[in-house]
Amino acid sequence: MTTSHTIQPDQLPATIRGYLAAHDAGDTDTALRAFTPTAVVVDDGETYRGTEEIRGFLIEAGAEFTVTSTLVSAQRADDTHWVATKHLEGDFPGGVVDLLYRFAMDGDSIAELVIAP
Repeated sequence: MTTSHTIQPDQLPATIRGYLAAHDAGDTDTALRAFTPTAVVVDDGETYRGTEEIRGFLIEAGAEFTVTSTLVSAQRADDTHWVATKHLEGDFPGGVVDLLYRFAMDGDSIAELVIAP
């Protein structure tokens, strides 16, 4: 991956913006449509592969907590790699965290998403 360049969050690809909005809204079906059938998601040390595992991730991720999230920044590494930074606050352990959502795209679909502080 090359050096990232800071961009405005609204300059993220439409698929990424749509995924982030759908996931925040709890719209699992819309969020899931953003991924390739063989996509991989890594979150909190767990790896989810393919449509059904990612569906489970989308339903379960953070479901036990009340969370507000704000997209605070974005970077473009190259034509297929993007990073969105979200600020989360809620009743989860620690209560506040900034998470990096690292996306690898395959055309207009998400092939890989790695979520980490």
